[in-house]
Amino acid sequence: MTRIFDRCLYVHYGQAYVLSNAQEPAELSACFQGQTNGLCGAAISDILFLITGLHTGHVRLSIDVLDAPPPLDQAWEEVVEVPFVINGEGVSLYDWNGECVCEIPLSIGTYRVRYCVRDMDRGKDVDTILEEEEPVDFYHLAFWPADLLPDVILKQTSEIAAYWHEYAKSLF
Repeated sequence: MTRIFDRCLYVHYGQAYVLSNAQEPAELSACFQGQTNGLCGAAISDILFLITGLHTGHVRLSIDVLDAPPPLDQAWEEVVEVPFVINGEGVSLYDWNGECVCEIPLSIGTYRVRYCVRDMDRGKDVDTILEEEEPVDFYHLAFWPADLLPDVILKQTSEIAAYWHEYAKSLF
């Protein structure tokens, strides 16, 4: 396992992105079109659209690049998996402002991504935190090489996650 990121990430409108091939973030609805999960939009190659509970402020995010799927950690309250197709070089994490936060060492190919969340409802309830305040919701991304499989909801416990899953399903 290689942990490549473990710190705070700025979000606004509850959004952040993983982009490759010099892509720009796409519209929310396009990224979730045809999916069952509403937390990690992967309907467009080279783009992951990440949804958070917190509207504005810093969330805690960690990112791992793996060789194989990790065991499912029951400490996470929300867990989804999506396919991620990379057609170009230069995969990076971006905050809502479009600032590159870190590079993710992935090459052209197909990957599985697990997006895990804890305290999403709390983040939604708090809504906004100031820069000097501690994060209230926590996120994790894990990438590993894999064949293309549809997205899946592995665990869902919060009201806000249920809301976003219903939103994604409404786009069919």
